[in-house]
Formats: sequence, structure tokens, C-alpha cells
Amino acid sequence: MSRPALDVLIVEDEMLLAIELEHLIEEAGFHSLGCAMSSDEAVTLARQLNPDLALIDVHLSDGPTGVDVARRIAKDCGGVALFMTANVKRLPDDFAGACGVIGKPYSGHGVKSALSYLAICLTVGHAPGPAPAGLTLAPAYADRWGVVDTLT
Repeated sequence: MSRPALDVLIVEDEMLLAIELEHLIEEAGFHSLGCAMSSDEAVTLARQLNPDLALIDVHLSDGPTGVDVARRIAKDCGGVALFMTANVKRLPDDFAGACGVIGKPYSGHGVKSALSYLAICLTVGHAPGPAPAGLTLAPAYADRWGVVDTLT
């Protein structure tokens, strides 16, 4: 079985982390669409590029606007957001419409495993099993994808 395609937008204002994420995305066999450092840039790029997945930090160059970006990408662009943040406790209960979160610091292996898992979920509409270590699914997406074990 071939790997599902996945176009990923990075929303991260720390350039070294953005470059690392871009490398991990490509190494996992997916396509990086580029990087946005602010909320307006993120939404503009999402509208133009229609990513399958947006990796979003909570704190961007224009402040703690990542939660708003996730909501706007889900509502206005039809994309799926995944938070990548050290501020997991700052996420709202509904995850702002995002499919989940990977807490920082993260490992390269953890990011690649999460991307592969999410590619399957997004392509076939259900999870291949429990989420890999390091990925916490939002309750709405766990229900949507039929994930029973959502231990955090």
C-alpha cells in the first residue's frame, strides 16, 4: 500500500523549528507547502495553498494567535490543524477545531509517526489504531476517526 499524499503548511515563528519541521515532513515522505510566521500570513497561505494539514504553534510573531489561526483554517479554508506547542494547557477544550496536539519538546520520530498516522486518518476517514505516543487527539476527532483509546 502506498503512503497517502499529505500537503502540510507550517505555522511557526521560530525559523530553526520551522526548518526542522520542514525537514521532518519531507523525510516522512510528505510535501511541505512552506512556512508562515504570523496569523495573517498563515490564513493567507492556507487560503492560497489548501493544505491537508497545518502544523500550528500557539505563540506566533504577532502574539498568542495560533488558536485563532486553527479556528480560521478549519472554518474558512476547510483545512485540518494540528497544534505543535509547549503551551498545551492553553488550548481550549474544543482544541479550536484542531485534530490534536503534539507537545514540545517533540522528537523527530514522534512527528513523523504522527504525520503518517494523520495521513491515514485524513485519507480513509478512520484511525488505524490508537494515536502514536506524543500525539493527543482532540475528542471530536477521536470520535470521528473511531479511536477508543485516547489516554493523554
